[in-house]
Amino acid sequence: MHLSAPAIVCASRPHGETGVIVRLLTADHGLVAGYVAGGRGRQLRPVLIPGNLVAAELTARPGSQLPSARLELTQSRGPWLTEPLPAAAISWVTALTAMALPERHSYPELYEALSGVLDAVCAAPSARGWTAGLLSYEALLLRELGYGAPVSRPSTDDWAALLGAFDRLGVAIARYPLAERRSDVMAARAMLRERLARIEGQI
Repeated sequence: MHLSAPAIVCASRPHGETGVIVRLLTADHGLVAGYVAGGRGRQLRPVLIPGNLVAAELTARPGSQLPSARLELTQSRGPWLTEPLPAAAISWVTALTAMALPERHSYPELYEALSGVLDAVCAAPSARGWTAGLLSYEALLLRELGYGAPVSRPSTDDWAALLGAFDRLGVAIARYPLAERRSDVMAARAMLRERLARIEGQI
């Protein structure tokens, strides 16, 4: 196996003394996992931040189930991780993607949508500029996995309706794609919901 493609980093976890297992979303190959040698080192740690865009090259390793991954950073989300709302949004959408999607299934629309949501989170002056897009991404993910979309997207001017849609989508996500592992991943969504509510002073 040899794969070379632009990708979005969705998750990374330490493996062994110095390595990292990374999960990447690509347009044509879907979610793929790879082993990054030295990924815990100072040079590669900033590259493996969830939400980053990378140029990825994966090659099968003899005697290993995971391919070896070489990543080159093309766009960093690091500067936004110091801001509570953008950091919570990036953490949630990447964790959802990494946990909900099966590996090696192509989802080109999800790749484009996730890239758009991440761009909006980093470019919009406030959460009002990207919350509706995040809900659209969640609904698209549910549809792509065959669960349907339980709510339509409200007007971006109606913040209370947006939060209501956020809550209803959360129920569907926890019940279906994350049914077996919602406690860990849904905690990231709960944190995002709490921070969004503070915009109107309602928790």
